[in-house]
Amino acid sequence: MPPSNTLTGTRERTVLEECQDAIGYRFARPELLRAALTHTSSANTRAASNERLEFLGDSVLGLVTCEQLFERFPEYQEGDLTKVKSVVVSRKTCAKFSQEIGLGDFLFLGKGVRPYAELPSNMLADVFESLVAGIFLDGGWDAAKAFVLRFIGPEVERVAREAISANAKSQLQTVTQREYGGTPRYFLLDEQGPDHNKCFKVAAQVNDDRFPAAWGNTKKDAELKAAMNALAYIHGDELPYPCD
Repeated sequence: MPPSNTLTGTRERTVLEECQDAIGYRFARPELLRAALTHTSSANTRAASNERLEFLGDSVLGLVTCEQLFERFPEYQEGDLTKVKSVVVSRKTCAKFSQEIGLGDFLFLGKGVRPYAELPSNMLADVFESLVAGIFLDGGWDAAKAFVLRFIGPEVERVAREAISANAKSQLQTVTQREYGGTPRYFLLDEQGPDHNKCFKVAAQVNDDRFPAAWGNTKKDAELKAAMNALAYIHGDELPYPCD
């Protein structure tokens, strides 16, 4: 149940303790956590709410994400990095993180906000960003980064994987030009099945280096999957479409 601004000191301390257990971080300065959980409806002034922390937290979250993308995806150009970042740190994603922790249960809300109503996603996103800022001010960059990575790590992988799937051939060309000094070509190695339901086996090749082939329902689909196999092979990852 979300607490109100009329909580007793004992109950407030209990809420802060339970919140710290939920987020897996202990504050040296609990007043920062209190501020991060304070919605404008329960603050005497806007400056006493979590709005300023939200502003800072948004920047910290963005910087952690940018650093991760820059380090983990050296083949991505600025446009690709920007697209992935916009999804990873979107308001929708931050609200999802907040729901995973259950932050809505610890918000300090005013009397005008129904405590048992489902909280809007923008409010949940705000408190997550505020919490990131509170941890940053309390424990510094390393603490904030460790906290953020617990959430954005899997999200970065998911979004980047989807981006690679949608643009694998372009990504492979960027990588092979840098790593192999050449542009990939696609070779049809085999085809099976009747004319109305054929499958095609295709492999990407750069110079004399042929990458693991993949099957697809069309030549275009096979080329896309072959490109994804090639990217996985180059990065030392498990092949997404093994065919042998």
